[in-house]
Amino acid sequence: MKKQIVLLPGDGIGTEVMDSAKEVLNAIADEFNHTFTFSTYDIGGVAIDKHGTPLPDETTAACKEADAVLLGAVGGPKWDNNPSHLRPERGLLGIRKELGLFANLRPIKGFPTLLHASPLKEHVVDGSDLLIVRELTGGLYFGTPSERQNDGQSVVDTLAYTRKEIERIVDKGFQCAQLRRKKLTSVDKANVLESSKLWREVVEEKKAQYPDVTVEHVLVDAAAMKLITNPAQFDVMVTENMFGDILSDEASVLTGSLGMLPSASLREDSFGLYEPVHGSAPDIAGQGIANPLAMILSAALMLKHSFHLENEANLVESAVKAVLDEGYHTADLNILGNGQKVGTEKMTELVVQFIKAESATKSIQSCYC
Repeated sequence: MKKQIVLLPGDGIGTEVMDSAKEVLNAIADEFNHTFTFSTYDIGGVAIDKHGTPLPDETTAACKEADAVLLGAVGGPKWDNNPSHLRPERGLLGIRKELGLFANLRPIKGFPTLLHASPLKEHVVDGSDLLIVRELTGGLYFGTPSERQNDGQSVVDTLAYTRKEIERIVDKGFQCAQLRRKKLTSVDKANVLESSKLWREVVEEKKAQYPDVTVEHVLVDAAAMKLITNPAQFDVMVTENMFGDILSDEASVLTGSLGMLPSASLREDSFGLYEPVHGSAPDIAGQGIANPLAMILSAALMLKHSFHLENEANLVESAVKAVLDEGYHTADLNILGNGQKVGTEKMTELVVQFIKAESATKSIQSCYC
């Protein structure tokens, strides 16, 4: 298989963890006789500094020609006081919109060696394995008008959705549930918002097409509470943009391992943009101590969703688990016992070693949806 991958390292530790993902993908290519071609472009703060915009036209054009995109991280205090159109995050929002990436998948699955680091008691988070499916290109973040009015004395933000936008993300939620434990939790605020009332109507209409999936409706405030008190009750959660943003960030810390969590942003074909959940961490950039595992796991999601390489993706996920089980960890992971703290390069090397040691034809059980 031959695939063209665009790399968007971005800011802070993005470059370091992107190098790790590239090494792992090259190892997979070697073991499975694939050809992955890489090209690198700017986005975020580095793009502002070099091009005067967080999303240069050449970056967008390259991404549109690629088979998939890997993104490191954007942002940092250097650009915090910039006007809104020159914030690094605008590059991320822009590329999602330009590429039609309407569905964000964020799997939340704890690694046993890391559960002790959760802010919740281990027995609460043990067994948690959920997937949050978030609508990504509509809602409050993209509605117009969004502005200050009356000489700055009032403001307006617009939450807008079309039925089609809701239908396609709800379908994605049902499809993911069919591949997992066949339970879908739809999160809304239908007791208050008109957009949520339409959302709930669409879910009720759609569930007849997926009779094997059990559906429940939960208000967003109740969902936030239940994520803390009993996260193991959830399988797949599907929700709109802002609710998904908040809930997925909340869920990401449940397992005590923010640096371990990948994400995928997909459109209706196999194209996707893949990025770790963690930020750019400018305070540790360049020190060689960043955790590359979330970026590596994001690459595994790319292998699975964009390239349909199940065995290859499962091998990467199993390699990450195996390295953690052996007690290796980066500085952000507080593993109990006689673990060995390693830097970015060594952690990457260990993952690659496991991949090369395994049989390329061996079928390995998946860790994620």
